Amino acid sequence: MSIWTEAAQVVAAMWSGDPYEMQPAFRRDGVWLVFGALTLVGGFAVQALYRIVPWLDRNLERAIIVYTYLVIAGIIFAGVIQRFYLNGQPPWSTTIPPLLFMIMAWFGCSYNVRLRTHLSFSEFRVNLPRPAQLGCLILDAVLWLGFCIIVVVTTAKITVNSVANFQIVLGTDNLMQWWFLITVPLAFTLMAARVIENLSEDLARYRSGEDLIQATVIGEDTI
Repeated sequence: MSIWTEAAQVVAAMWSGDPYEMQPAFRRDGVWLVFGALTLVGGFAVQALYRIVPWLDRNLERAIIVYTYLVIAGIIFAGVIQRFYLNGQPPWSTTIPPLLFMIMAWFGCSYNVRLRTHLSFSEFRVNLPRPAQLGCLILDAVLWLGFCIIVVVTTAKITVNSVANFQIVLGTDNLMQWWFLITVPLAFTLMAARVIENLSEDLARYRSGEDLIQATVIGEDTI
């Protein structure tokens, strides 16, 4: 069976919306072709949305990070009060915060890719010729996009398995795990958009003669 046939089966399974059809389809190699394309198309679409709505460009990930953190802090604070002063706490107070932290971490990763506060060896690259600097930045983009595709594919498989097995968050009666898991491929699609956005800026700087390697500081707002 060719990879294109497998990709067509993946698309058909997704179109059906049946997790029991998606599970076997997602085990085939065609899933990499489908979700690789979806990651790239989603990245370009989100980048276009950022251009249309600059507020999202500046605040989307930050809003998710801040409000998720506040919910985590609220649950933990209330759980401590209930445990020591009200003789008990909800069982989900220790299972939901780690899932929310996962959301906060991955959307935070997307935001920091935009800020370029990841490991980039700027001290070394700034001494390279401009073509070599651009080559390093293009290599960064290729590696980041590959990383995004890998995570989107693998977490999509995990999410479908969670749906098919009716996995419920421990300590709850009807809160499904996949409601949280599905945010991971969404976060890495946003990350792909940030990578594309950074690369487009790098190419524009190269053509205009501006400095390619920008100094970055963790916690600094450069958007």
